[in-house]
Amino acid sequence: MKVTFMVASKMLRGVSAIALLIMLGACSSFERLAQIGEPPPLSHPENPTTRPGYKPVQMPMPALQPASYNPNSLWRNGSRAFFKDQRANQIGDILTVKVNFSDKANIANETMRARVNKEDSGVDNFLGKQKLPVLNSALPTRIFTADSNSLSSGSGAVQRQEALTTNVAGVVTQVLPNGNLVIEGRQEVRVNFEVRELIVAGIVRPEDIESDNTIDSSKIAQARISYGGRGQLTDVQQPRYGQQVLDVLLPF
Repeated sequence: MKVTFMVASKMLRGVSAIALLIMLGACSSFERLAQIGEPPPLSHPENPTTRPGYKPVQMPMPALQPASYNPNSLWRNGSRAFFKDQRANQIGDILTVKVNFSDKANIANETMRARVNKEDSGVDNFLGKQKLPVLNSALPTRIFTADSNSLSSGSGAVQRQEALTTNVAGVVTQVLPNGNLVIEGRQEVRVNFEVRELIVAGIVRPEDIESDNTIDSSKIAQARISYGGRGQLTDVQQPRYGQQVLDVLLPF
């Protein structure tokens, strides 16, 4: 009874999940139907710190060192520049990120495993006799026999080459206690009925910002670079939501 209840409970949860996915898919379909003949809308510029899920970055910080001045000197010990420049150094400042991403991978592997098992047991002699006492029948020479044969083989290959070169303006969203800057840049470009979106975020050192207020993406710590799109072409390239549900639920 308990097993039946557990199976029914799992089936109910599965049906509920399918119904929820169908409802979400229906909502998405209605939204797409309402946008027939219209280009995908661009999102409005917004403060990154007010978006849902935004969390201030917390990193290990060194001990704070108080600023000290030498007598009769305008120079402050530990200062990074004598004259003030126009490079980003505080919240709200803008700098340009030069995204130069190149990745190439070529991996191939193959495995094969085979095993043969055989079990055979019987009795061919019972206290020196070839027949069972009383029954006067022949001894069973094969009481238990089991055979098994298994073979497993697999192969896989990965060939990937990616390159992305572009520029995007980012905004300083946080200044860490050690002076490092948390930046985030977002760019959307719409061409016909397709929107391409580029997102760059991470932590940079003010020293790595060049004199023209630009920084290379390779110098961004905890870098998060996302490049994708949405629109008619992206919709065609994605499998239908029904197929995605079956891909998750089918065990084979």
